[in-house]
Amino acid sequence: MKEVKKAHASRIPGALKTDGSEMGLIKIHENVIAAIVRKAACSVNGVIRLAGSPLVDNIAEIIGNRRIGDRAIAINIDGESVEVEVKLNIAYGSHLPTVAANVQSSIMREVEKMTGMTVSNVNVIVQELDTEEREDEI
Repeated sequence: MKEVKKAHASRIPGALKTDGSEMGLIKIHENVIAAIVRKAACSVNGVIRLAGSPLVDNIAEIIGNRRIGDRAIAINIDGESVEVEVKLNIAYGSHLPTVAANVQSSIMREVEKMTGMTVSNVNVIVQELDTEEREDEI
């Protein structure tokens, strides 16, 4: 019976099959990984926000659609390995390579700690330079 469960789990799009217990399988959806990536990236000093339009993102949040904000995050799951791409707005005046490296480390650490998966790549795309005041104005 356990073999049937394993075959079924691998057919669920966007879901990762991890070690199951005698109680059943544990699946982690890519949306969960995207949420971890979002929090880990935004916690890094120098990151203003995920790239995208703050107006569109605010409207999406009001109507309850969080997925619009996830356009800045791409997750590719291959077995127990995950590859991440994240697009960010960084604070003007920050040392971009340092902030990007800190984002990579933060994402890798948090995803691996929370999911038990191996993070093979974290690609950071600095899409815009921004100031903290600009975000407050919107």
